Amino acid sequence: MENETKLSIYRAARTIKRKDNTLYNALRSIYEDSIFVGEISQLWPELPLVANLRCGLWYNPKFHSTCYFKSTDGHTNNWSFNTSRLNFHIALLAGQKGGCIIVDSTRRGKRFPDSMSKTIPIWTCVLNRSIFNYLNKFSNADASLVKEDSNTGCNSHDWDCSLHLPLWVSETEKAAIEDRLEGWTKDLEASGADIAILASCLKKPLRPLWISQKTVIWINEVPDYDSWDFTPIILVSASSKSGVTQHRTTSEFSWNYIPGAGDDEESWARGLSPNLFWNHAYDLISTGPDVCNQKVADIVEKDRVYRARRGQDAPQITVKPSISESSPCLDPLLCSDLSNITLSSSDEERGIFWLGSTNLALGSSQIAAERSSNVDCVLNCDQWPISVHHQEAKAYLHLPIVSSKMDRFSLLNNLSSAVNFAKSNLTKGRTLLICCHDGEDISVCVCLAILISLFNDEGSFDDGKFFSETGITKCEMRRRLVYVCKFAIKARPSRGNLKQVFSFLNSEVAKV
Repeated sequence: MENETKLSIYRAARTIKRKDNTLYNALRSIYEDSIFVGEISQLWPELPLVANLRCGLWYNPKFHSTCYFKSTDGHTNNWSFNTSRLNFHIALLAGQKGGCIIVDSTRRGKRFPDSMSKTIPIWTCVLNRSIFNYLNKFSNADASLVKEDSNTGCNSHDWDCSLHLPLWVSETEKAAIEDRLEGWTKDLEASGADIAILASCLKKPLRPLWISQKTVIWINEVPDYDSWDFTPIILVSASSKSGVTQHRTTSEFSWNYIPGAGDDEESWARGLSPNLFWNHAYDLISTGPDVCNQKVADIVEKDRVYRARRGQDAPQITVKPSISESSPCLDPLLCSDLSNITLSSSDEERGIFWLGSTNLALGSSQIAAERSSNVDCVLNCDQWPISVHHQEAKAYLHLPIVSSKMDRFSLLNNLSSAVNFAKSNLTKGRTLLICCHDGEDISVCVCLAILISLFNDEGSFDDGKFFSETGITKCEMRRRLVYVCKFAIKARPSRGNLKQVFSFLNSEVAKV
């Protein structure tokens, strides 16, 4: 009897939580938080607005660019500076525009996610230290590097290399992070990252600032970012800090506020993407909770049919009924398409990323279907085939590769075919587009394997001569990945897939 009582309480708690985390509650919470994000962006309208993937994408209809700072890199005793996620394009963007605003949120009962509390502060500090070392290294060769800049009055001796963390991070934790900074700086400098272009672009050192809904800002006393002696990275946590469910009421509907509602979208979005949401935001919010689920289903299906007719990737969204109620949830094997999010930067950011003069390019399968006529051949690593404009059969290869979470060897088993296809076409001087669902993970890893197997360390095609003579090390693979990420700024290769690439390369060395 006691066990039945406990089970009943557990089921009741789960039922209450499920009712609180409805689709309408999530979308309404995102909409309300987006108003705050819009207000902050208007305080410094010249600064570009950047979304930290993936949660941040939901909180504004229009972003200048995206970045990828993981909260796990800032978890206590697990601090990390990851050279596979350098986000160099954000530092360059901040240098060009005088700063930038990064948007993210968190579900937990705290004001800022760890990506903002520690990951980004670590990132800014390591970049500042690398630039400082670069300026000092070449100060004797070029005295102009230490002379005061006519616009900023800054020189290498004024460059701030200290670690700036928010007040709620303890001194003990700060000291532990500072002990690792020198090692991270050496890792960055050894990775082959282009510190020179960063030093030429940034006139002032990077420094994070934190703004949440609890922050008090006097509208008539907003400082001009040009007056600061640093390049501001303004970190905006979109959601209100809340440890309990907040019940809110308007003149029309009652709903429950969910902090960080944009997080973990596979569990609630039902195939809705940020772009689709903002295209129909008014209708979804104004129609209320009773018809929201059906409204979203209609929008998603209409978009799927539209893309299918254009020959784009358009898998059927399946919705399963839950055990305890008829409320459906999205199949976890399906994720919403982020490639359609509206970004106001160059066409390159929305299209094909060319890797220097290698004749290799990266993109999503949707972009490949639309622009395959712009390249000589296509290597499709998506689960689903696409229609391309090439008449020649040898100009297109489909390798249905799935995530390492679904199959730990899917990528490994297909890399040999991918490299052989690339070799046969690159030998003839053809251009090759490598694509996957989002153009951020699997295609990046396939491209990395091709780059290491067939190109020398200067990025020139040599049919594998350099690789057969030198082999592969983790340091060399990391350096090549930095090269790829320099051009493919949306690259987010997973650890599991990178391990498969390294295993493949080691097996190829053994054959030689």
